[in-house]
Parts: sequence; C-alpha cells; structure tokens
Amino acid sequence: MDPLLATYIAVALIFFLMATGVPVFAALALSGAAGLIMVEDLAFLMTRLKSLTYSTTAVYTLVIIPLFILMGAFAHHAKIGEKLFHVAAKWVGHLPGGLAMASILTSAGFAATSGSSVATAATVGSVALPEMKKAGYDPSLSAGAVAAGGVLGVLIPPSVLLIFYAALTESSAGKMLIAGIVPGLLTTFIFMMGIWLIARKGASRTAVTQRAGWGEAVAGTGQAWQVLVLFIVVMGGIYMGLMTPTEAGALGAFAAFMMLLAHRASWREGMLGKITESFKSTIDTTVMILFTVIGAGVFSYFLTLVQVPNQVASAVVDSGLPPYLVIACLLLVFVPLGMFLDAFSMMVIAIPIMFPTVRSLGFDPIWFGILTVKMCEIGLITPPVGLNCYVIAGIDRETPLPTVFRGASWFVAMEFVTITLLFFIPSIVTWLPGLMTVN
Repeated sequence: MDPLLATYIAVALIFFLMATGVPVFAALALSGAAGLIMVEDLAFLMTRLKSLTYSTTAVYTLVIIPLFILMGAFAHHAKIGEKLFHVAAKWVGHLPGGLAMASILTSAGFAATSGSSVATAATVGSVALPEMKKAGYDPSLSAGAVAAGGVLGVLIPPSVLLIFYAALTESSAGKMLIAGIVPGLLTTFIFMMGIWLIARKGASRTAVTQRAGWGEAVAGTGQAWQVLVLFIVVMGGIYMGLMTPTEAGALGAFAAFMMLLAHRASWREGMLGKITESFKSTIDTTVMILFTVIGAGVFSYFLTLVQVPNQVASAVVDSGLPPYLVIACLLLVFVPLGMFLDAFSMMVIAIPIMFPTVRSLGFDPIWFGILTVKMCEIGLITPPVGLNCYVIAGIDRETPLPTVFRGASWFVAMEFVTITLLFFIPSIVTWLPGLMTVN
C-alpha cells in the first residue's frame, strides 16, 4: 500500500480505537501494527516485535521513573505535604487568598519530593481543601488552586514527565531536570500573584487567617527540612555532577524511606501497610508508563519506516515560515490533544513527529521540552479529561466537577502567561542547565 495512505489509515485508526474505549497504549500499538502490515506484511511485523518491546523499554534513563515515583509515595505517607501546608499558611495565610497561595507553595514544595501531578494534587488537596472550606473560601478558587498546584508536580524536579521526554528525544536527563527549576518557580510566583488578584474581590477577600509573627513563621519553617534534604540530595547531586540522575533517584528514594520510618504516627497507623501501598502504587504507575512506551514504540517505528517525521521536518523547513511561528503552531497542537489524552499519551504521539522539525530548525531541545511539559500541564486542568480536576472533585464531594473546572480556568490563563514568557525569553529555561558541571 502507498505509505501516505497507510499513514492516514493508521492515524484515523488511533482515534477510532480510543473513541471506542480502547486504552491509549493498545490503540497506538494496534494502529502501528496495522500500518506495518499495510506497508510491509505480517511476517515483517512479527519479526520486528521480537525485539521492539525490549529495545523500547530497556532504556537506562527509564530506570529513574520508578525511583522518583517511589520517593514521592514514601514522602506522601510520611505526611510531608501536611507539614508543608501549615508552614506555608503561617507565611501567607493572612493575605487575601492566602490559604490558596499556601496550597500553591505546598504543591511546589511537595513537587520537589514527587514526580507525579496527580499525587501532588491529591496530597495537597486532602490537607488544604478542608482548611479553605473552614475559612469560607470561594469553592471554585480553592478547588482550582489545588488542581492547578498539582501541575507543578510534572515541572519542578524530580519530574517523571521530564525524564519521559528525555528518553523519547535522547536528551540529557540531568539537564532536563535542572531546566525545570526556574520555570517551576516562575509558575509558582505567577499562580500566587493571580490568586491575590482574584481574591481581592468576593468571599475570599475576607477569608484570611490570623497573621503569624515573624518568629513563629521562621521557627515553623524548620518543619519543612525534609523537603530541603530530598531536593538537595537529588538535584544537588545531579547539578554538581556528583551523581547520575538514576543514582540520585535511588538515593532520594532511600532518604524518603528513612523519613517514613522515622515518622512515629505511621507506625501507629500501620507502617507495613504504608510501605506495601508505596510499592504497589509505584508498580502500577510504572507499568502504565512502560506499556505506553511499548505502544508508542510500535507506532513510532511505523512512522519512521514511512519517513513521516523527516518529511514533515523537510516540508516545514522548506515552507519559509518564521521558525518561531512553526514552534508556536506545534505547541498549540497540544491544546486539542490535551482535551482527550493524558500527558504521557500526548508526548508519545506528538514528540516523534515534532522533534525532527525542532531539531532541523536549530532550537534547543531542552527549551522545547519545558514548553512541551507546560502545554501538557494545561491538559491536566482542562475539560473533558482534566485528570487533576477529577482528583479534586473526588476528594471534595461537595464541590461539583464544573465548579472545579471553572476555578481551574483562571489558572489556564496564568499558564499561558508563563508559557509566553518562556517562549520569548528562552534563557529562563537554558540558563541554569548551561551552568551544570557535567551533562
């Protein structure tokens, strides 16, 4: 069959299968397999499948993913998120929207111990939502703030999504992680300023907590030492070239495990159960990611065989369009994709096609990677998928899902402000990785 026609059929088959409820990884694998049969034959497909599943998953960089997930699970059970919220509330709780700001700061802090957006939203939501409800906050603002704060879990390192991008593009995992620090802090700042502007009107304007003294706030900050230790252990080791990202992930997971063992309340609540649950959730998430990698590997092999990425890159380069306009158009593709797909699925579908174009135009893959993750963040808080919003609606049964999405819409606008800054000022992303001791 003509390769172009086979490509159209394979892409259409992906969306048809997903529309009928087939998991994304299976839709990708089946569509890729169908494409290979159309351009070659069944024997060719079976020969390639003998080694393809192993070669796509036996990647050293991917070892970091379960280590970061496990570190976050241990940190969650050690109640690090709860301690962070009380510390943040002492600093900003007296401001208009202060508790919502505290949830953003807590999300940023917990993101430094966990690479998962959903885990960050669930951990912070379980602590912050009852406090904001007690203080009389507008339900849409409180729910939207926690849902949006969760997206920091995929940007502030250690981030599983940054590692995933590095593996897909064969970029430096260490540089990708370091590159997420400044954009993560910038996002946190813009979220907090946005909350302050929103909370100056309405019910949240007077819903403030009693101001803590400087001495009390400074003394309380010491409760957040665990986050600082984990961040220094993981990111400090990578930045200074003392450890590879995989070694840093292993050490971080071990440090979080020791913190869990030192948490006395966990012994009373059942330490063995918490450890078991940590490993179980890590296995579940890791297997989901690896199955997605396998499905994407099959489909990407088909695209490579028919030379779609190279043809797209050549067509874009020869079109004469301004390079930045091309990148902007590529990034906007993630908006409709984010309405129906999770972040990992978006990446495995789009990156193999887009990345050759980015490379042909001479753009920094680290910069494009951060922008890609930022676009994936938007998908986590926009309908109809909006996974973080579903998590918050599940935690707070009294707040309807449309109210959560309405509150999150303010933060979507803030996300576009941040993305615009990163787009036009690439040095925000590339400055810190450029100072690293080693790659």
